[in-house]
Amino acid sequence: EDQPEGSVDLKKVLNEAFLNTEARGSSTACILTLKGDCLHAVNVGDSGFVVIRGGKIIYQSPVQQHRFNSPYQLGNTTDSPSLAEEFEVVVEAGDIVVAGTDGLFDNLHPAEIEDVVSLCLRKRNMPELLAWTMAKVARKKSLDEWTDSPFAMAAYDAGVEHLGGKYDDITVIVTYILSPNLF
Repeated sequence: EDQPEGSVDLKKVLNEAFLNTEARGSSTACILTLKGDCLHAVNVGDSGFVVIRGGKIIYQSPVQQHRFNSPYQLGNTTDSPSLAEEFEVVVEAGDIVVAGTDGLFDNLHPAEIEDVVSLCLRKRNMPELLAWTMAKVARKKSLDEWTDSPFAMAAYDAGVEHLGGKYDDITVIVTYILSPNLF
């Protein structure tokens, strides 16, 4: 609310939230805003977002981690908001932005995210239903002991034994870009 209209400094917002949080524990963070035809983002850790155009992911935010399964986090750690990465992605009408916690991205491959989006678009689902559907699919995969999840593949690459999905928190937010000029 203290930011000038149309010009939100996301790193400042993240830092203020960090400084004003009294809760125990730690968390990753991903903040997005749309200005004109540009999606602005700040991200710390392994939460993140993808931009989908024409049914395909055209951008996926990178993961920040110290080592396998040890993401940057804000809170009771030595990590700080200054470590957050900033991104700008040009979007078009018809694009879909999917933001989520690692519970989404550790359990669904990019092609699976694309498949869920395509299925929901064919059914003309609203963004809320797409988010709910994607979270349910990710949860189901998180409980599957035999799935070839992105987390299992990353564990293998790191020399860690792990089969199946990764049971974790799963938060999904979906936005349809109707026309960037509306904002």
